[in-house]
Amino acid sequence: MSFKAILFAVLVMVCSVNAMADNKSNLIYNTEEVNGLKVGETIYKSDNGMLSNYMKYNYSYDAQNRMTESEAMKWDGSEWKKDMCIRYAYQGKSITTTYYKWNSRKGEYTLVPDMTITIDNPNM
Repeated sequence: MSFKAILFAVLVMVCSVNAMADNKSNLIYNTEEVNGLKVGETIYKSDNGMLSNYMKYNYSYDAQNRMTESEAMKWDGSEWKKDMCIRYAYQGKSITTTYYKWNSRKGEYTLVPDMTITIDNPNM
């Protein structure tokens, strides 16, 4: 095992904020926060003491600290690949959640209309 791999594994273990002692799924979570808001999360798989990239999430917020976008990426063995994106729009007491799937041929997110949902939130 190379020194870089060992250093990476140690760094991930030290930085992991949400790792649970009894994690039966073998997933390790590393959350990134800025000013109290979760802006990213990287998920690693643990296998025989080795960690490998699995999923990565990026989050965006508006001026009222409401989430406006959640983007998910998957590790393909050599780099992060876009997978899907959920966008949130707020109007009055309604929240519209729009789901997009990454289209690698077009190089852009494609709307999945059946997954668009608008709900009323009386707490807003």
